[in-house]
Amino acid sequence: MLELGHRIARDVRIGDVIALEGGLGAGKTTLARGILEALGLEGEAPSPSFAIVQPYDVPEVRLPVAHVDLYRLDGPDEVEELALGDYLMDSMLIIEWPDRLGDALWPHALRLTIEIAEEGARRLTATVPDAWTERWSQI
Repeated sequence: MLELGHRIARDVRIGDVIALEGGLGAGKTTLARGILEALGLEGEAPSPSFAIVQPYDVPEVRLPVAHVDLYRLDGPDEVEELALGDYLMDSMLIIEWPDRLGDALWPHALRLTIEIAEEGARRLTATVPDAWTERWSQI
C-alpha cells in the first residue's frame, strides 16, 4: 500500500480527489500515508479518524493535501458542514470512507477499493474517471 501510494503521488494535482474504500484494517490509511510520504511529509501521518480533516500545506508537502476520514460521520448532512469542496481550489483531497458522502462524491474522483483477500493479501479495484485515465495507466 505504501508503494502504491508513492506511485500515485507522482501524478497528483491540485483539485484531485482520491476516494479510499474498504473495511477496517484494509489499508486505506497506509495508502494515504504512502501518498503523503511521497509528497514530502516527514514522519508518519496520523490517522484523521478523530480530527476528521487533517490538512497538510507547503512546505511540509509539495502540494497542499486534506486527508479526510469520514468514518465517524453518519451521512451526507454531516459531511456538508465540512465544506470539503473548498479544499479543491488549492489542494487535493484524500478521502477515507467516501460512502458517507452519499451521491456527493465528485465525478472526477479516483475510487480505490481495497479488500483483504486470502492470507492477508490485498485486492485493489480502481474506478478510474477520465481525469485519471492517462495517469493511471502509468502507475
